[in-house]
Amino acid sequence: MRRHCTTDYKIIPINQKVRELLGLKKRQRVKKDMKVEMIMGISYDEIYRIKPNRLPYITNIYPLADMKMRRSDCLTWMKNNGYPKPPRSACTFCPYHSNKEWRNIKQDKDEWEKVVKLDQIIREGTERNTDQLFLHKDRIPIDQVDLSDPKDDQLNLFIDGCVEGYCGN
Repeated sequence: MRRHCTTDYKIIPINQKVRELLGLKKRQRVKKDMKVEMIMGISYDEIYRIKPNRLPYITNIYPLADMKMRRSDCLTWMKNNGYPKPPRSACTFCPYHSNKEWRNIKQDKDEWEKVVKLDQIIREGTERNTDQLFLHKDRIPIDQVDLSDPKDDQLNLFIDGCVEGYCGN
């Protein structure tokens, strides 16, 4: 199925908010002198996710990558400055999770119940796709998957990874 989570739940809402902050109405054109610098929190270890913005009036800025800060550096900074550990940006129900990530989600009983329920709901497919759908790559119900297999702990970005590199997988 087509991947659209990042577009629908991150890119479009952020772009709508930028337009709102610029005082633009729906379908109103951006003036040539309007420029936006958007600070993106992508760390150095995710440098493959760095891309120019598709909108010509927005320039993406990547201070963490520019400073060669890795996720571990960011977590250390957060801890040293009294902030809680930030969550990753991947959705809990993302079908591109490794077994390790599924095990992490399963530790939160409420989140795991939501994942299992969603996995059951999608089983019958959609209007356009009548195939049985599953959240896990083994194509069995998520609550029946053996998540203990350590060989699947490393996500293969070339096979399982996010095509656009924006999902935070």
